[in-house]
Amino acid sequence: MRGWLRLHRQALSLILQRLARTPAGTLLTVIVFGVALSLPAGLYLLLQNLGSAAGHFQGEPQISLFLATDAGSDDIRQIESQLKQQPMVRDFRLLPRDQALRELQQSSGLGDVTAGLERNPLPDAFVVRTRDTDPGQMERLRDELQQLPKVDTAMLDAAWAKRLGALLDLGRRAILILTTLLGFALLAVTVNTIRLQILSHKDEIEISKLIGATDAFVRRPFLYQGALQGIGGGAAAWAIISLALRLLKPGIDRLTELYGGGVFQLQGLSLGDGAGLLLFAALLGWLGAFLAAARYLREVEPQA
Repeated sequence: MRGWLRLHRQALSLILQRLARTPAGTLLTVIVFGVALSLPAGLYLLLQNLGSAAGHFQGEPQISLFLATDAGSDDIRQIESQLKQQPMVRDFRLLPRDQALRELQQSSGLGDVTAGLERNPLPDAFVVRTRDTDPGQMERLRDELQQLPKVDTAMLDAAWAKRLGALLDLGRRAILILTTLLGFALLAVTVNTIRLQILSHKDEIEISKLIGATDAFVRRPFLYQGALQGIGGGAAAWAIISLALRLLKPGIDRLTELYGGGVFQLQGLSLGDGAGLLLFAALLGWLGAFLAAARYLREVEPQA
């Protein structure tokens, strides 16, 4: 075990020295990684903030239950009992017909018209909020509540949630495609970088193999190089995204204030998302180095 750890420590030390001797090339590779990774990671973060902002401005979708005009107090109590037994229902409130008429008069400016009515045409209604805002789950609950006695109409205000969900799903698919394409591009960059490193140390590798060095021994430093460059690129992408959020924040704050939404807080990458970004970048770098070494070590195989 100690021998294995020593070999890895030596390989890591060797590659750190090589990277330190070529700071410009190392920095350029890290920047390329960072810019390429910041695009899909930034779009992913944008989708997260978009979903949060939609909830911030639109509020939660609700189910409105309009009762039959002949529904009495006993019917209302029975419906309340049924709603309390529904596990999907988070809370609900009764909107009596008299209160609904007063709110209509205040909000529509039709006080003179409604004052001339012989009787209140509006029904009693329940406004229901659910524990799950998934449109499919809410539609199923609406259909169930529609069957309750004395419920004339059950309406679900979730059309905007469906549209937003479709847009977010489309965005996720686009990010997946973009991430795949950029991943292949970064693999190509890593393969080319490691290939040049292998060729620049061709004589050293041939001598090592002549005295019995295995491919794993020769390949190990290059794997560390790919992984370290990937981690550096992931950190650069994280920094780019954080800087972009700082630059966007004043404009976002002004926009939300104009829409009467107060100040909406842009969310940056969480520690979990940041760690995932670094791990993904490290894996890309390691895989690119492995592919390069597997291909080009055969080309520098010493001739007997």
